[in-house]
Amino acid sequence: MGGNDTVITLKGSVEIVTEFFFTAINSILYQRGIYQPETFKREAKYGLTVLTTTDEGLLSYLGQVMTQMESWLTYGDVQRLVVVVSGIDSGETLERWQFNVSIEDDGCGALISVNDENQNISSNVMKLGHSSGDKLGKKRQSKTVKEVHDEIQAIIRQITASVTFLPLLNEPCYFDLLIYTSKNAVVPQKWLDSDPRYIMNSQEVKLRSFTTSFHQVDSMVTYKEADEWEL
Repeated sequence: MGGNDTVITLKGSVEIVTEFFFTAINSILYQRGIYQPETFKREAKYGLTVLTTTDEGLLSYLGQVMTQMESWLTYGDVQRLVVVVSGIDSGETLERWQFNVSIEDDGCGALISVNDENQNISSNVMKLGHSSGDKLGKKRQSKTVKEVHDEIQAIIRQITASVTFLPLLNEPCYFDLLIYTSKNAVVPQKWLDSDPRYIMNSQEVKLRSFTTSFHQVDSMVTYKEADEWEL
């Protein structure tokens, strides 16, 4: 995206949000042990050392999702991304990492997903529903790339520190991606219906947020308490 002092355009905002989602998903998969640590490589980003997968199947899957995400973000269709961590043996949803995207939107609709053949990924899920964030675009304040990267850095640090407060995952897990969009979003045929994968009696921890002047992303994680698990 140009230099750190570059003022962000809509195109640049889309790139920043998409890159953040890719980095955040990778960080969650690494920190929560969904994929083996030896399948990740270290990279410098946001003034931090971040972990990125080297698994070809996962990279291909995430690449497809991020390409579609860029299109939806450009047209103001994305309202929320959720990373769902579920137990393979129990089938229960154990964690929901939620990233709300505030944009100009007034849509509502239904829930759909895209299948992936990688055994560690059950589906990429997208929901068409109301945005829970405040509307943006009424009065934009210019921000530089560095300012936004500093805000993103704080969120990635929180994801890294999540192992200090989240319950231990005591069974092999897989993940789903849920994407909530406006009702007018153009949806590829391979995206299919799916439920929102809520956690009953969950605990919630709010994380930091960032804004690019075009998009605001608010983060949180909800999880099932360890003493309620059937181990």
